[in-house]
Amino acid sequence: MPNIKQQEKRMRQAAKRRMRNRSRKSEIKTYIRKFEAALQRGDREESEAYLKKAVKALDKAAGDGIIHKNNAANRKSRLMRKFNRAFLGEAGA
Repeated sequence: MPNIKQQEKRMRQAAKRRMRNRSRKSEIKTYIRKFEAALQRGDREESEAYLKKAVKALDKAAGDGIIHKNNAANRKSRLMRKFNRAFLGEAGA
């Protein structure tokens, strides 16, 4: 435990941020899982909706510094590639 009052406050702030960041990361993973499940079923509309939600969540997380911007870009690229391969064939990949 810290002896300094400011460090106690920093620990409280870090705990709040950690919980918030964990929640945001979990939200992203949920959207990606739902996107991939819809992709497996071949449901284009649903997978497109979850793709948009996942991309938006990734962009917001990268903007807030929760994940690195290149990590977000790589994940978005992977998701887009999966979508294009599933619904546009190999030509769209």
